[in-house]
Amino acid sequence: MNHQIVECVPNFSEGRDRKIISEIASAIQANNDIQLLEIDPNEDANRTVITFAGSPEAVVEAAFAGIAKASELIDMSQQKGTHPRIGATDVCPLVPLQGITMEETVRYAHSLADRVGRELNIPVYCYEYAALRPERKNLAFIRKGEYEGLAKKVQNTDFQPDFGSPVFNAKSGATVIGARDILIAYNFNLNTQSVSIAKKIAAEVRTSGNGIGRLNHLKAIGWYMEHYGIAQVSTNLTNFRQTSLHLVFQTISKVAQKYETEVIGSELVGLIPLHALTDNGKMEIDQAIDYLGLNVLRPFLPEKKIIELLLGIEVI
Repeated sequence: MNHQIVECVPNFSEGRDRKIISEIASAIQANNDIQLLEIDPNEDANRTVITFAGSPEAVVEAAFAGIAKASELIDMSQQKGTHPRIGATDVCPLVPLQGITMEETVRYAHSLADRVGRELNIPVYCYEYAALRPERKNLAFIRKGEYEGLAKKVQNTDFQPDFGSPVFNAKSGATVIGARDILIAYNFNLNTQSVSIAKKIAAEVRTSGNGIGRLNHLKAIGWYMEHYGIAQVSTNLTNFRQTSLHLVFQTISKVAQKYETEVIGSELVGLIPLHALTDNGKMEIDQAIDYLGLNVLRPFLPEKKIIELLLGIEVI
């Protein structure tokens, strides 16, 4: 791989039709200069997370190909799912992994956003480090009202897209493109079917909450996983160096007991740095997998989930 390595983690609003998912992945993989790392569909969320990496130029080309294919195959006017979303390609972050600064990554994100807006006629909003307005740094702010509220919002002068025309695209919705640090998407399976309990736990632990278990750098929502017949707390850990994965696990486990339920396993969506999994070397890989219950719903394969083992690089 090129000395400069960027990861891309687009989230597509289709998690049920395997043919559509396969065609989007094939469009991405058609660029031989990227490495396709993971395809993770979720039927209940009706959402697929695809992870790939390579040189920044190759990643931008592959990301555009994936977004274009999704705009062709996914009709947002018919799409339903449990996960918040604003478009066929809901969000597409670029993540600097090696030999490239965040500032350089932002420039690539803006280049991709400009092309998507111009060539695909999709309104594009930029977030995190690529945000062009301070309030748009937060993905949740951009997504508020979701796809269903987009037609009205896009006409508001305060919600004009950063790239592309301020015209509602009924089929594709809008896309959020940005540059960010490594984010760990980490979900907790509860021994209950109560969405209410899952939402209460999420409200207690997330950064914007006011519960005793409130954690910094954590976003959380609660929902029901019909496929597994359980409620789940779905989290995004935006700074694993400041708030450890293990602290999140311990805190949610403790708060779950307050609501007379328990965490019966957890799952990671996408990839994870080695030291985040092992709590900075305090545990061996297998020990950490068992402790966090990562094998409960499906096998956790270290060689396919740990960034260092997949790419042969060191994540600091």
